[in-house]
Amino acid sequence: MFSYRHAFHAANHADVLKHITLLATLRHLQQKEPGITLIDTHAGAGLYRLDGDYSQKGAEAADGLFKLLEAADDLANLPEPVQDYLQQIGHFNSSGQARIYPGSPALMARLLRQDARDRLKLFEMHPTDSPVLAGNMAQLALGRAVQVSREDGFEALRKLLPPPASSSGSRRAMVLIDPSYEIKSDYAKVSSSIQDSLKRFATGTYLIWYPIIARPEAHELPRRLRTLANQARRSWLNATLAIGKGQAGDTGLSASGMFLINPPFTLAEQLRTALAMVGPALARGVGKGWQVETGSP
Repeated sequence: MFSYRHAFHAANHADVLKHITLLATLRHLQQKEPGITLIDTHAGAGLYRLDGDYSQKGAEAADGLFKLLEAADDLANLPEPVQDYLQQIGHFNSSGQARIYPGSPALMARLLRQDARDRLKLFEMHPTDSPVLAGNMAQLALGRAVQVSREDGFEALRKLLPPPASSSGSRRAMVLIDPSYEIKSDYAKVSSSIQDSLKRFATGTYLIWYPIIARPEAHELPRRLRTLANQARRSWLNATLAIGKGQAGDTGLSASGMFLINPPFTLAEQLRTALAMVGPALARGVGKGWQVETGSP
């Protein structure tokens, strides 16, 4: 049950898609004054060494972040979402070399507004990663703005929605759901969690990462999420990135998607611009490509 470690996959092509999308979404939400409750249901360790044994064993960053960095010679000429993504990574690597990779918790923590408007709730069940996450977040010295719990993120989400009202009376939340899907039941849990969340807090912004693999549950998940969004009369966005197959016999993940419910209205165009650069930069073989689909009530 606890065999999955994201450290083996940190900074791969799926992380590139996920974190470009995450940052662009949060940046847009923070354009409004009221605070936001940020929730990560499967937070992992928060920070990862790219020169450590875990990352180098799979070497997945070579087909993700490192390949993107090679293609990004001039930061100023990159699409804004890609530029922001690489600048955030640079913040955690003062030496100029990408040795540390910030996961979703670290990226969101860095963007918390310092006047205590925003709150970050992190959940991780892995017996090793959970205390590491707590230690990594403690180093950021953000106090009560960040809460780390060793708790099932699916169950915790039910208790957090609807979020508490801000001083202005508004309720805002952004939820990231990105389990490993190592267990088949995760697909059904994601669907059930979104269905319940939309009943509890229909106006929240929900980001769901999923793998694109040859498994019926994986193909069904984005279709199910689209149905739930349509039933709730909420807008949605589905962005996918496939880098194509590697060498013969390579069975690693080559494609993934980000499905959003109540996405920012600016996000589709931002992602199309970003993926028009990222897609070719990371492409390596047959099956490569990217797509951004949207729907509204």
